[in-house]
Amino acid sequence: MAKERFVEVYSQGITNVEKIIADTETGVNYLLASSTLTAGCGMSILVNQNGKPIVTSIG
Repeated sequence: MAKERFVEVYSQGITNVEKIIADTETGVNYLLASSTLTAGCGMSILVNQNGKPIVTSIG
């Protein structure tokens, strides 16, 4: 079975949900935000204070 490319590393909320998704190949972290009240969803790369992507080591 192939390894999943993206994994959820953090989640919070029920109606307004924020999740951190990590790319298992690059380690880059993304924020996924969604709201059932507005039926909207958005995704953005997470960066540190210097504007560099936040990378998580996934083994």
